[in-house]
Amino acid sequence: MSCTIAIAGKGGTGKTTISSLMVRFLREKNKGSVLAIDADPNSNLGDVLGISASENIGAIIDEIAKNIDKIPAGMTKNRYIEYRVQSAIEESIGLDLLSMGRPEGPGCYCYANNVLRGIIQKISGDYDFVVIDNEAGLEHLSRRTTRRADCMFIISDATGVGINSAKRIYSLIKELNIDIKKYVFIINRVTESTDKNDLIKHFSDISNEGIELVPHDTQILEYATNNRAIMDLSNESEALKSTFNIMKKHIPSRVGLPNTF
Repeated sequence: MSCTIAIAGKGGTGKTTISSLMVRFLREKNKGSVLAIDADPNSNLGDVLGISASENIGAIIDEIAKNIDKIPAGMTKNRYIEYRVQSAIEESIGLDLLSMGRPEGPGCYCYANNVLRGIIQKISGDYDFVVIDNEAGLEHLSRRTTRRADCMFIISDATGVGINSAKRIYSLIKELNIDIKKYVFIINRVTESTDKNDLIKHFSDISNEGIELVPHDTQILEYATNNRAIMDLSNESEALKSTFNIMKKHIPSRVGLPNTF
């Protein structure tokens, strides 16, 4: 049985960076197979991980829609899409990547989400860990791209706007009855001068959920500016060390077992 980890948050809070650090943790700890899913149409998880995805779900759906006559005989359109999407999974050492992309055809986006949701349900059992970097904001939740997760990490930054957005995401997930076993709030880019206790107080109304802080890290900014992969980030990175500790604390080595990383 696989462990599904989902990451959500407002755009610009470092959601994809945190996602990539979590993926790096799972690969470096070598606790099992990992599938990273870039469910954000503005796909850049692969770039951050240093993996180039040759195809994505959006492009595959567009291509098939324009070439219906090329679907192999005896194969339905849906089955052919499923086959092509599974073939589009990019394999790397200890890590596979599947990218959502954005279809260009009118009315295709919801369909692309349905395809992704179905693929996640079918292939997740083939991996020990599935990490889903969701689209920024709230809309993807209403489409239920992610129907269940063992742990949902909701990312904020140390601003009122980011914190309020994180709390809205949490409320919407609860309202939609999405099956989440555990929630963890991560407040990202916390500086030395930030009143950490004040940040945590903002979540006092949902104090039964985990709240973690990740420090501001100039190495992360440097790597983003120079388009370098997080997989090459120094082990001395404060953000990396903090995220690794969060994973050790909240993610079990196997579903149903105590944390043993």
